[in-house]
Amino acid sequence: MADFFKPAERGVQHASLRAANRRAVLTAIALTPGLSNAEVSRRTGLAPQTASAIVTELEDDGLVTRGEVLRGRRGQPATPLFLDHTGAYGIGCEISWRHLDIMLVNVGGEELGRYRRDFAYPDARTIVEEAAGAIADLISTLEPGMRRRVTGIGLASPSHMNRLMTIAGVPEEQVALWSQLDLTAALENATALPTTWFNDGNCACFAQVVMSPAPRPPNLVHLFVSTYLGAGLTAEHRLWEGPTGNSANLGSMLVNNPAGLRTTGHDLASHSALARRLAADGLVLPAANPADWPWAEWEPHVAPWIEHAGAAMAEIIANTAAVLEVDHVIIDSTSPQGIIERLVAATDRSLAELIGATRPQLAAGKLGSRATPLGAAQLTMFRKHFSRDLGDMLGDDA
Repeated sequence: MADFFKPAERGVQHASLRAANRRAVLTAIALTPGLSNAEVSRRTGLAPQTASAIVTELEDDGLVTRGEVLRGRRGQPATPLFLDHTGAYGIGCEISWRHLDIMLVNVGGEELGRYRRDFAYPDARTIVEEAAGAIADLISTLEPGMRRRVTGIGLASPSHMNRLMTIAGVPEEQVALWSQLDLTAALENATALPTTWFNDGNCACFAQVVMSPAPRPPNLVHLFVSTYLGAGLTAEHRLWEGPTGNSANLGSMLVNNPAGLRTTGHDLASHSALARRLAADGLVLPAANPADWPWAEWEPHVAPWIEHAGAAMAEIIANTAAVLEVDHVIIDSTSPQGIIERLVAATDRSLAELIGATRPQLAAGKLGSRATPLGAAQLTMFRKHFSRDLGDMLGDDA
């Protein structure tokens, strides 16, 4: 185990410093479109000559473009700088308990294409081939000269998914197949694209941060109600992934169920919890997009589920707030927007009983099922081209 201060011993090589400066410049331009060379220098703290040279380098690489010269101001005419959205592309591939969702995104965060299929469970024999085929089809929509700008694949899935298939109710043969499947390596081999694994909750959280307007909250809890309760966390503007990417597993936090017994957030604030309620009445969750489920028909089951899910999420938020100074909480879901709004309201009511007037600000997410594949695509581009720490996303008004 490394000592706490061990990283402080490391020096910075010239090449690393140059790369860090390049990332800082591109991040400043991406977050504040229209900056001039002088403003880039001021924001990054780099010397004007250094900032200007890096901007030219980024322009040559197709990542930055210049706008029309702004005249009529004091001093020399300024040329606004913008992120060139054709400069890089990312693939976000979400493989989850009940769906495959793949998205092609440009460096500006715009969705260029998407493939989604819902199922009762992911088939280890075919899922990689299906994903690779969909990825190839999406990339083929780009002009040939742009295809080399695909950064890679961000693979989003629940942590330890291959070892937890028994909880998904899959056939026994699938449990054995998944236990032997290295999903990341298999997808990389099938596509010949660099593939990086991310926890699905972290991806959804990251997408929410990137797509939010400034000033972005420094301490955010992001809860995502899907088959189970996904979660992500930012602490002091840093995505809290941990050394293995499995931190912020807030869905596994212990909470009280309606009978006062201890259980996990997954057992109450998830579609799996709703499925158990439906099963008691002989109903089954369809293998379809949750946006298309017959929510109105299920209202006698949905209403109590929402209240219990809200109470569980309130406990999770209160416990997390006892450790970190949480400013904001965003609750999102693959459920329809109306259900998300009700989940937020139920959570806020329960949280008021636990914390009172000083509780964090709650809001409903707007990304829904797009959040996880979008965040996976953004993370793979972010890691290559931008400053590596969410702390570097701070603007002057943050």
